[in-house]
Amino acid sequence: MAEWRTRQATAADLEAVAEVRAVAMRADLERLGRYDEHRVRQRLRDAWMPAHTLVVEGADGAVVGCVALRPAGDADWLEHFYLDPRVQGRGIGTALLERLLEDADRDGRRVRLDVLRGSAARRLYERHGFVWEREDAVDVFLVREPRPRYEWFAGDSGLPGEGGRSS
Repeated sequence: MAEWRTRQATAADLEAVAEVRAVAMRADLERLGRYDEHRVRQRLRDAWMPAHTLVVEGADGAVVGCVALRPAGDADWLEHFYLDPRVQGRGIGTALLERLLEDADRDGRRVRLDVLRGSAARRLYERHGFVWEREDAVDVFLVREPRPRYEWFAGDSGLPGEGGRSS
């Protein structure tokens, strides 16, 4: 997928996102013996908060994923981070996560999440500074403290070809 974009979710996105969730989580839930065709969609329906959710669309406008960042107490919760398996491995998840974490760092916000035990997604989160906080029989809970401002520019001159980003 060469092109993709995000937009604010609306109530009308619920069923398309529920379907992406079902497809994206199926293998991990089956591995854990917890896949239920109805429940996998209903859990998203029960927690759907479009005001805190971004929808990921492909170049053709089809919904291929979503991510939510919900404020709660001492941290924001990264939730409902799903990408259709057909678009995974193309850098979309990394780009989305980096964007959300840059905003959290700028605002000095801690970010928490939970990931299914044994999920490959845990490696993505750990590469971006999340660390183990606790776990239960199904989920591993991770937390990431905001990076101090002086770390934002460490090794990033902002110039192309020098480890930085160009605008």
